[in-house]
Amino acid sequence: MDAAERIKKLEDEISRLKGDIVRVPIETMSAEVRDSNPYSRLMALQKMGIVENYQRIRDFTVAIVGVGGVGSVASEMLTRCGIGKLILFDYDKVELANMNRLFFQPHQSGQSKVDAAVQTLKKINPDVQFEQYNFDITTTDNFPLFLNAVSSGSLSGSAVDLVLSCVDNFEARMTVNMACNELGQNWFESGVSEQAVSGHIQFIQPGTSACFACAPPLLVADDSLDEKSLKKPGVCAASLPTTMAVVAGFLIQNTLKYLLGFGQVSDYLGYNALSDFFPTMSLKPNEQCDDCHCRKRQQEAAERRRANESSGVEEKKEKKEEKVVHDSNDWGIELVSETSEDIPNGDHSNLPSLAAKSGLKYAYMSAPGTYENPSRDQTQSNAAATTTNESLDDLMSQLKML
Repeated sequence: MDAAERIKKLEDEISRLKGDIVRVPIETMSAEVRDSNPYSRLMALQKMGIVENYQRIRDFTVAIVGVGGVGSVASEMLTRCGIGKLILFDYDKVELANMNRLFFQPHQSGQSKVDAAVQTLKKINPDVQFEQYNFDITTTDNFPLFLNAVSSGSLSGSAVDLVLSCVDNFEARMTVNMACNELGQNWFESGVSEQAVSGHIQFIQPGTSACFACAPPLLVADDSLDEKSLKKPGVCAASLPTTMAVVAGFLIQNTLKYLLGFGQVSDYLGYNALSDFFPTMSLKPNEQCDDCHCRKRQQEAAERRRANESSGVEEKKEKKEEKVVHDSNDWGIELVSETSEDIPNGDHSNLPSLAAKSGLKYAYMSAPGTYENPSRDQTQSNAAATTTNESLDDLMSQLKML
């Protein structure tokens, strides 16, 4: 090996260690199963009948407000899933105190969270488009910028498909709530408790479900106080990467269900780590909500319901479940009903035998004769008993002689 080759090899090794190597962008998602295809396991959802067209995920734009313990993990999950575009909002910087969480690394300390996040996410998946805003959305000057980014930030120049709120304070949540109510934008609210052992996600459809102002937390800061002034010096909220990862997982799982149209989206899903309790519920909007835009969206939703009722159009249509067809079935495996609901007159004589195929065996054996067809001897004895010509008097006399 000459000097030039050795230098090139060393340069490649340095680049690999620095993490500068980025794969070539992929124009079209492929379901081909090979080690170099980053989408093969995602596209397999189509073959298994879970998602009708997974490649549609490239058409969607999601805005994430807050790139902290939940938001950073959520952004990484969406990036690995191949989302079309991500818009990130945060004004904080990466600190060494954040290293107990996932995603950020010590060498990024001092960088803005949105810049550090985009830097990492681009290396994970160069197919995703990113847009970042390093400002506080709650200020008077920045709120219009936030509204504009949400209302026109999608790949097509229209409103984003979904907003994910991953902030950690009441003021920012109310700001996201006010913006989404004004725009009629569907969004998810999420959070983790200060004790780090519970969290939740909530899907909010303006006018249809309760907004954040319809059912605010039990205790909130008084109007005369700054929320930040309530924090005691030297005291910080607890933080567990496990709890935040669980909440982020619930958040993105429901985001995928909403965007790709599979499964059931949870209106509210909680998590209590101490007892592994997962409460669910649905919240109706408050007719006396303090947010005027929420009340306006409620009126629009009521008008849509009346229009649907008058025209006889059902608001929700049941989706027909498609039969999953596998390309190969070398073992001859069949699904057979174990109930007699579909069997006319309870006749089990024509049921196929469930005897195991060659090379297979049952893990649990059932009682003899439960599934197999009746034997020939049993059939003949039953037939003999039912075809006898003896009268009732003869049978009674035989019984007395016993």
